[in-house]
Amino acid sequence: IVKRTTTDVDVAVEPVLDPARIVALQGLVRRVPVADHVVQYAVDLVRATRPNDPSAPGFVREYVGWGAGPRASQYLILAGKARALLEGRFTVSREDVRALARPVLMHRVLTNFHAEAARVQSVEVIDRLLEQMPVR
Repeated sequence: IVKRTTTDVDVAVEPVLDPARIVALQGLVRRVPVADHVVQYAVDLVRATRPNDPSAPGFVREYVGWGAGPRASQYLILAGKARALLEGRFTVSREDVRALARPVLMHRVLTNFHAEAARVQSVEVIDRLLEQMPVR
């Protein structure tokens, strides 16, 4: 990989999808229905990452300097829609939201000095939140 990516060798790249197909697939993803309780689960999970939010557990207040914003909820749902389609399902579940929490939130949850001193990383905060917010 290193040799191939650090030389001037021309590599032929073939398109997999044309722009119109990409736009069509994006539209398909947006049309996947999501139940209100799944949206609420995503919103509650994201809100719980914010240390100043009343719903934030103590460990978030202790270890998080900056939590995820509203776009995180949007992207949890959009990614959940794409995941559902890729798995052959026509609706999003809370399990989809949970499965996508790490990749969607880990760069949006910024830990503070206390977390650094305790060697707590954002993914550990997310995992703990998921433990405290089981699928009902």
